[in-house]
Amino acid sequence: MAKARTVYLCRSCGATQHRWAGKCPDCGEWDSLEESTFDASAKLDPQRGAVVVEGKGGLEAPSAVPITEVSRLVGPSRRFPTGIGELDRVLGGEQRSRGLVPASVVLVGGEPGIGKSTLLLQAAGAWAGAVRARTNEADWAGRVLYVSSEESAEQVRTRGSRLGVAESDTLFVLADTNLARIIEQAKRVKPDVIVIDSIQMIYKADLDAAPGSVSQLRRCASELVYLAKASGIAVVLVGHVTKEGQLAGPRLLEHLVDCVISFEGDRTHNARIVRAIKNRFGTTMELGIFEMTGQGLRELPGGASVAAMDSDGTPRAGAVVCPAMHGSRCVLIEIQALTATGFLGNAKRKSAGLDPSRMGMLIAVLEAHGGLRLADRDVYASSVGGLKIVEPAADLALLLAIAGAHYKRALEPTAIAIGEVGLGGELRSVSQLDQRLHESARLGYTHAIVPDIPGAKLPSIGGLRVTPVKNVSRAIELLG
Repeated sequence: MAKARTVYLCRSCGATQHRWAGKCPDCGEWDSLEESTFDASAKLDPQRGAVVVEGKGGLEAPSAVPITEVSRLVGPSRRFPTGIGELDRVLGGEQRSRGLVPASVVLVGGEPGIGKSTLLLQAAGAWAGAVRARTNEADWAGRVLYVSSEESAEQVRTRGSRLGVAESDTLFVLADTNLARIIEQAKRVKPDVIVIDSIQMIYKADLDAAPGSVSQLRRCASELVYLAKASGIAVVLVGHVTKEGQLAGPRLLEHLVDCVISFEGDRTHNARIVRAIKNRFGTTMELGIFEMTGQGLRELPGGASVAAMDSDGTPRAGAVVCPAMHGSRCVLIEIQALTATGFLGNAKRKSAGLDPSRMGMLIAVLEAHGGLRLADRDVYASSVGGLKIVEPAADLALLLAIAGAHYKRALEPTAIAIGEVGLGGELRSVSQLDQRLHESARLGYTHAIVPDIPGAKLPSIGGLRVTPVKNVSRAIELLG
């Protein structure tokens, strides 16, 4: 019989090494190798040891079929809508068919206390109580197993009462950390969706490793993936994040699942952002915006203005609003800038939520074509609400924010700025300008500063005054 041997797994990339080293040879991370035990006598085929939930499919040997016969064999595709439009948008799908895909595995990550458990408990209540009304299959009712590995069943019940989901008799709660017992309860409940909160606390008794270690995470996640694919159950995993904001555990955990969702935001503010980092069933460009309230997470209207959340309507130097596109939606984001006295040759350039290299380029354009002297000024810039802006359409807004902070001048509170800035100081056109302007007018903005493109016809929108500008110098003159 083969003996168990000791290997070292990298918690960053998941690579296996035969001896310990201070630096992982594969990914280059320092102090990331953890000791683990490998048993060569274990089953070579993990699916042979997987537990199949009765009534949810079986582990039959796969066979090759023509691609034209696949849809006939597996039946029409469907999704489990959550009833939470912002979350369904991030999960992907067509406009009328969005939500969780059966037999898929979703990993949700975020900082402690950001609201992951609140959001998933709200979604679990919707899956358990409101799914039947949204499907055409009369004999199908949503059943959800909510596994809490960090809280007791009473604590989950208390939160569920506050969120209004504690009255559903198809939402089952299990407070356990043993994977074998969890799968045994799944055989009894026969759920359509399993929510595991969180995967770091789940363990297998036959592994000589602590819960949350690389070995436990890989083994438990693998068996849950096999369970989902073999039985058709959709599995949602909650994962912790590290100090750097990355999902804890090996990168292999992200490779195993079908969808990775990041829950972002500041616990001291009400705004929460949900975005897909990886999605095999939809785009990763979509994002959802929520607001934390006493009754849980509340959806903000589609395309809501993050800039308007805390604004009191007074002009502020160094603050400019930009309509940014994220997937199919337009979000108005406030960009703020600050200039302070620095040292010539050692001026600081710091940004949050913006591309730092792009900001450095715009500072050079301001000095060369705008007449500003910023060589001895520290420049700080950030986007309000925790949203990250990477598209060039925000160049003009960032440039005006820096110039306004330097001159102590501001645009009117209901003004927006859109445009890409070239190295010659010229303004270039941006994509989906009509949608950006219509969304700005809908949210109450009355003035738009846009690039002046020869031969281009500017859209005429009621209540919105459009000012075309050709270069940076003309745009700076518009500061009040």
